[in-house]
Amino acid sequence: MRRSESPIARGVLTLTLAAAAFGSACSAGSRTTPPQARAGLPTPSAAFRPATTAYPGAEWRRISPDDAGFDRAGLEKIALDAGRRGANCLVVIRHGRLVADWYWNDADTTTSQEVFSATKSYAGTLVGIAEAEGRLSIDDKVSEYVPEWAGTPSADVTIKDILSNVSGRHWDFDTDYRRLVRAADRTGFAVGLAQDAAPGDVWAYNNSAIQTLDAVLTKATGQSPAAYVQERLFGPIGMSRSRMTLDGAGNTNMFSGLNSTCEDMARFGYLFLREGNWQGKQIVPRRWVEAATGRPSQKLNAAYGYLWWVNARGPVVDPLKPSTRERSSAAPRRRLVDGAPHDMYWALGFGGQVIQVDPGSDTVVVRLGRNVPGDRYGPAETAEVVTTALVKP
Repeated sequence: MRRSESPIARGVLTLTLAAAAFGSACSAGSRTTPPQARAGLPTPSAAFRPATTAYPGAEWRRISPDDAGFDRAGLEKIALDAGRRGANCLVVIRHGRLVADWYWNDADTTTSQEVFSATKSYAGTLVGIAEAEGRLSIDDKVSEYVPEWAGTPSADVTIKDILSNVSGRHWDFDTDYRRLVRAADRTGFAVGLAQDAAPGDVWAYNNSAIQTLDAVLTKATGQSPAAYVQERLFGPIGMSRSRMTLDGAGNTNMFSGLNSTCEDMARFGYLFLREGNWQGKQIVPRRWVEAATGRPSQKLNAAYGYLWWVNARGPVVDPLKPSTRERSSAAPRRRLVDGAPHDMYWALGFGGQVIQVDPGSDTVVVRLGRNVPGDRYGPAETAEVVTTALVKP
């Protein structure tokens, strides 16, 4: 199998893959060409809502910002900011139709790129699909699929603990952002790490722990996650320009490494917006969508579901500082994005990679960035599409 050519495999990250979730600092780098929306221009009317649920075919059907209920100038302002701060693309979907899209840096609808930690939300979704097929339960101990953990302090770690980032598996910055990235066999490296704490005692944004889902899914399904995702997810919803990449040993990269396009990412977000249903077929169980995105998965970080970021009120902790119960109790009680809807949620990756889903406004927003220095574009910025530019809810 071919080794991944992902940028993450070619160098050492100096910033956390989760940085996009925290802060919205000004960007560095040169100014981009002002964005040009490619939406149609029909006569403005009341906000459009289709009589039946709409899905994209080979392409998304379009609707003007005016007819979709948006302030056109407000969207242009948001797009201009996204472009100046290193975006390659920005896409806005409402009611299953493409409202507007912008592309920079010679990117277009066919341009696929690394989406970094947004990969995690896909990895978690594969677990949900496998559970629905009866291949595993998230309450299973990982040691049932990873025999190296049997009889060790990691024996009681469950799949749910991995999905919630409370596995207690070893974490430090050098291990997670340098040694793991450099490892030819990332799954073997991750499986071989030590246990730092009992499951449930510490929340840590643990890339290495999430990488072990490769071993779990491979054993449970009999396929590599890279093959499984094509059959169960990418193919059924038309994500034709997306692929999960492999490490040097042929393992599927689970914590990062997905290559995708803005429009393919929008399909994934729209699948979740439609509660896992795609044109009448339940691709992802409705209960999984609710469990993964509808509430925190644990009590230590209110902003985290099952490998998705959520907007519940409670302690929101720094992903670079593993959080114990004591640290969590001292953390400020807020939402990941104050002022945004409580049921909004996100897949996030380093360099300003964002899928935003808002059930209340029936919208999906995707922004992919070119990973420029200082780019902390994230959910606070994409939330403005709903909180400031949407004028006809």
